[in-house]
Amino acid sequence: MMKRLFVNLPVQDLDRSVSFFGALGFQLVPEYTDENAACIEINEGAYAMLLTRDFMARFTTRKICQPGECRELLLAVTCESREEVDELFERALASGATAEGPIRDEGWMYERYFADPDGHVWDLFWMTDPAADGK
Repeated sequence: MMKRLFVNLPVQDLDRSVSFFGALGFQLVPEYTDENAACIEINEGAYAMLLTRDFMARFTTRKICQPGECRELLLAVTCESREEVDELFERALASGATAEGPIRDEGWMYERYFADPDGHVWDLFWMTDPAADGK
């Protein structure tokens, strides 16, 4: 059985967040979605669970971080090309994201960062396949 990864993220406005990720081309999984949470499929086996802040508080005794005040994590998503990195980054900005830092181009790896409407930072990146390059 393939293991699946569910990353739980607190959000201020669930509908806005669902619309944002839909605009990026990610799919809503209705079976795991209700008025408190929405499941967004990033790819097969990887999901973002968007949880209202009150709902997320049920699962922890710790304070829920305000993403604009601290960095609780960095979410990295691979892309198939530099062009896909740029295209997805531009769609994110057009859908309400803000750019986060400069483009990082190491030649073998190319990255662009954005903060989603709730302040979670996403790293879109492409890199060469070390096995194909003999590294």
